[in-house]
Amino acid sequence: MKMEFVEQQLKEWGEIMIHTDAGATFELHLGDTKFDYDNRVIYLKSSDSLFVIDGDKVESITKHYGHRD
Repeated sequence: MKMEFVEQQLKEWGEIMIHTDAGATFELHLGDTKFDYDNRVIYLKSSDSLFVIDGDKVESITKHYGHRD
């Protein structure tokens, strides 16, 4: 799917899980995710890494509800 749709879903939900065509799963949040349309990549900043994800290689999105552990 196109990264524009991924960004739209993240803005609507605030937190989503994306699954790439390579089989990787990432949890995106509004505050730690940036979309670079010139290079067609998604930047995800975690506490110890910066992930660069091919923005057009997202196969599915999971939206989940908050819960108590």
